Amino acid sequence: MNKRLSLLTAALLLTGASSAFAASSTDLTVTGIITPVACTPSLANGGVVDYGKKSAKDLNPTAHTPLGVETIQLTVNCDASTQFALKTSDNREGTASLGGSVNGNFGLGLINANEKLGYYNMVFMNPVADAPVTAVYSRDKGDTWNRLWDDEPLTPAYWMAFGNQSGSTWTPDFLQNVTVDIAVHTQIAPANSLTLTDEVTLDGSATLQIEYL
Repeated sequence: MNKRLSLLTAALLLTGASSAFAASSTDLTVTGIITPVACTPSLANGGVVDYGKKSAKDLNPTAHTPLGVETIQLTVNCDASTQFALKTSDNREGTASLGGSVNGNFGLGLINANEKLGYYNMVFMNPVADAPVTAVYSRDKGDTWNRLWDDEPLTPAYWMAFGNQSGSTWTPDFLQNVTVDIAVHTQIAPANSLTLTDEVTLDGSATLQIEYL
């Protein structure tokens, strides 16, 4: 018992001494990994989803009007098998007319300075890779993963990858080539919230960026 008390006393004394002589500097550590593998994403049709012209008279005055679903294919080709994810960013953040990014909705831009034209979301389906895979997503930049269902929109800023389940844990696979269909669901805001005396252009824009895991 005496030995323990002596050690505790010494610890207290040392603590007091360290606070009296606090260091006047601290260290910053910069870390990371440079990988020799490179992955290139590409979208069919130059990445353009075109709904053509719609008449303002066909828009619902009090509810959102769905323009339908257009599908575009995404391909990712890598130099070698590697773990990677795709990060989505809404380049028109804050302009979705319903829900916003928290609900998986991307904005279509503003018209007449402050009117939100509508929104769209993206559903990733039918991934095909070097081996059977399932689409997965991460809310925490790759620390944990969950299954992304075929009818579940991907929330902006979430990471998406392709992998499999082991037990209760989903993990991205090491892959070299992947293709996946993106179903784009687009809706126009209620007509009574918009000034449509002139032609207006849908201005949705998103970036899909490779993140190496």
